Amino acid sequence: MDRLDAMRVLLAVVDAGSISAGSRRLNAPLPSVSRKVADLERFLGANLIVRTSRNLQLTDAGREYVEAARKIMADLEEAERRASGEYQTPRGTLTITMPVEFGNRYVLPIVLSYMERHAEVSLNLLSLDRSVHLVNEQVDIAIRLGDLEDSSLYAVKAGEFHLLTCASPGYLAKRGIPAHPGDLSGHDGIIFNNRTFFWTFQVDGAPVEALPRTRLEVNTAANCVAAALGGAGIARLFDYQIPEHLRSGDLVPILTEYDGPPRPIHIVYSRQGPLTLKVRSFIDWALPRLRETSGSYGNAGQSDAMRSSG
Repeated sequence: MDRLDAMRVLLAVVDAGSISAGSRRLNAPLPSVSRKVADLERFLGANLIVRTSRNLQLTDAGREYVEAARKIMADLEEAERRASGEYQTPRGTLTITMPVEFGNRYVLPIVLSYMERHAEVSLNLLSLDRSVHLVNEQVDIAIRLGDLEDSSLYAVKAGEFHLLTCASPGYLAKRGIPAHPGDLSGHDGIIFNNRTFFWTFQVDGAPVEALPRTRLEVNTAANCVAAALGGAGIARLFDYQIPEHLRSGDLVPILTEYDGPPRPIHIVYSRQGPLTLKVRSFIDWALPRLRETSGSYGNAGQSDAMRSSG
């Protein structure tokens, strides 16, 4: 039995939440994954996981073994990085996760230009609208939008974006311009993906929910933008989604004094020991370019200090 391979399989199963999910993550046959976990338990003479119909749970022995296995795998990866020279020159595979729409529009061009400059680095891009556990899912860097939860991760602020209330000039000419969030009740609204919490405004320093009449509900940002451009009603959209329409005047911001503070963009990474040059070089490459990009639709962040945040 290959114990390192068995550890890798066990960690994938635990992180995925079930043996079947672990097999999908590993792109390996389910019987093979199940057998490797069973062989490891047989070798150790202890049950590591308790299988149920819905998920699995770790036994006390399993929790201790998984913690030790994570450290062993992390130490092994660190030794491999040192041996391969990743601390001398940028090389190896760099895994980056990013929000789908923001990533495709703003991060992908930065990644492509980085690849041209660093021929020995290969990129693995994960476009996901969920928060990824960087260590457990072996991700080097995450581009994250919005406030961060405290954690053991590091983050550098790369800009800001705003949530705007907007409509087409044609709609506003026909229906009038609301002067206060309370006026929205007399207007048609385009609701994106049932996110009514988007319609919270800052009135006299306090959050106030004010919804227009829902005439249209959509499940993609692209449809929300298109409907607003078509004069279907008032929408709440992030400025990074519509910079060209704001510049052209095809969409007009309204109620801007009630829209609340800007939200941050961060480059997030974990750090267990020295930072590899592939990670450092990408941060150094992406940071000024993201700030320049965010400056084209909002106000770029002022602080570039590294801080512990997740």
